[in-house]
Order: sequence, then C-alpha cells, then structure tokens
Amino acid sequence: MQLGFYHVLASATALTAGAFIGMAFGAIQKAAARKNQILHSSGQLNSGWAVMPGSMRRVAYLLVALAGVQVICPLLFTNGTQWWVSGGVVAGYGLVLAQELRRRMTARR
Repeated sequence: MQLGFYHVLASATALTAGAFIGMAFGAIQKAAARKNQILHSSGQLNSGWAVMPGSMRRVAYLLVALAGVQVICPLLFTNGTQWWVSGGVVAGYGLVLAQELRRRMTARR
C-alpha cells in the first residue's frame, strides 16, 4: 500500500510543479505579447521579422526551467512520472491561454 501512496504523491507533485512552470511561462509570454502590442500600436516595430522579439530566448528559459526541475527533483522523472510534469506544463500554459481567450471574447462583446 505504501508504493501506491508514493506514486500518487509523486504524480500530484509532478503535476503541480509542471503547472507552476507552465503558468509562469504563460505569464511571461502574455507580458511579452502585451509589450509587443504597445510597440506595434505606437509604430515602433520596424519590420515584419520583429513580430515577437525574444521569443526564442523565452523558450530557452522554459527548457532551462524544465532541466532545473529535473536536476533539483530527479524523483519527479522516474517511473513515468515525467509525463505528469509535461501534462502540468501543458495544463498551466493552457490555463493562461484560456484566460486570455476568455478576456478577449468578453472584450469583443
């Protein structure tokens, strides 16, 4: 019975850690999009190549954060628990995107 409790606890911790990472990444992306919108509306974007400046750097930070969690908490990446971390990242980032979509939908009305 002890093994079952450990597996549930590890899965819940992995999901929570992934969700925090996904939500943080989503918040950073949302702030960058807001800044980009301000630059676009003020006419300070020079070319079409500067649509989302710094996005590759932010993705690199996401990967570093995931690697950091893997180094700090290696138990979250054993026996299939890594999929819970990945699911948490998707859920956290999806939550931020869903909130933004809901905000835009209500603003259109």
